Amino acid sequence: MSLAHAAAEYMLSDALLPDRRGPRLKGLLLELPLDRMVKFIAVGFPLLLMSLAFAQEFSSGPPIRCFSPSNFSIRQAAYVDSSCWDSLVHHQPDELGQHKMKSLWPHKALPYSLLALAVVMYLPVLLWQYAAAPALSSDLLFIISELDKSYNRAIRLVQHMLKIRQKSSDPHVFWDELEKARKERYFEFPLLERYLACKQRSHSLVATYLLRNSLLLLFISAIYLYLGHFHLDVFFQEEFSCSVKTGLLSDETHMPHLITCRLTSLSVLQIVSLSSITIYTLLVPVIIYNLTRLCRWDKRLLSIYEMLPAFDLLSRKMLGCPINDLNVILLFLRANISELISFSWLSVLCVLKDTTTQKHNIDTVVDFMTLLAGLEPSKPKHLTHRIGDENP
Repeated sequence: MSLAHAAAEYMLSDALLPDRRGPRLKGLLLELPLDRMVKFIAVGFPLLLMSLAFAQEFSSGPPIRCFSPSNFSIRQAAYVDSSCWDSLVHHQPDELGQHKMKSLWPHKALPYSLLALAVVMYLPVLLWQYAAAPALSSDLLFIISELDKSYNRAIRLVQHMLKIRQKSSDPHVFWDELEKARKERYFEFPLLERYLACKQRSHSLVATYLLRNSLLLLFISAIYLYLGHFHLDVFFQEEFSCSVKTGLLSDETHMPHLITCRLTSLSVLQIVSLSSITIYTLLVPVIIYNLTRLCRWDKRLLSIYEMLPAFDLLSRKMLGCPINDLNVILLFLRANISELISFSWLSVLCVLKDTTTQKHNIDTVVDFMTLLAGLEPSKPKHLTHRIGDENP
């Protein structure tokens, strides 16, 4: 074996990817980075506000403070505070001299409504985890494995071609066999391409992804309605008139009919309302952007893997409407690009392919690695001319 052939063998051996059998791909991402950010904010923010509401209640004491008559004892004043907080009804006199009652229950339900909000915003995440994540995981495992295997098969094919060229005494025979193999598509491994083509006709993943983001938008709209209908009605009311002449105290003449109380927790409700509107409004364009990504193909990822044999979804113009499972899979392949070891190698080969002076002879990684190994990617011109001279 000559020194050039040995160097070519070493170069091709180094280009082979390591075999990743066993416990591999444990860190596979089944959520896109922006989706994960939306999940943490949409679910974690109301939980943070709930802890703020409970902390304010424990640190500042009772959420209301009533101005009981001066002749009330401490126990009587505590009873008034407790009774008014339990009822939390504002008695407002109208023009006819009667009292119109207005409930202030959003103050009392604030921590629990935040907990319910966090649970509701987590429902789309559960939908994705149980309806789409298992199928997506198996798809990604198969596709990542096949992409790396296709790259390794291409490198091993070049190694085999190099050995055959070394053993062949007649270069005409070698190049004739090589041209025949290319014409009959021996170098292609169409299983992966056909699998991806089938994914273009499947819509289960994309339907679940659309449903997940649509539910998020629907729940955010419900938050706006809830805050506008219930919180806005009590947003500026700091004091209210409470009636304690109920039950056994209804006949007590020394008890005033109405007692003025002040809501010490009003600032918490205002902070929760304004911050919720701000945060969820900022999430809306992010969710819409996630949906718009389904309307276009990630052609850069596809163009890099066009260097693999029989991976010509772009060149054959096989890509149709992007709203299908294949586009979702491509988005997650981009998110798991660190698991695709072949991607970095093919990216380098694409750069070298664009800068080489023989672009018209290089279509796949087989052609390029053949050139790097010291073989011409196509039959040399002097052999072609010699054949033409022998057969005038």
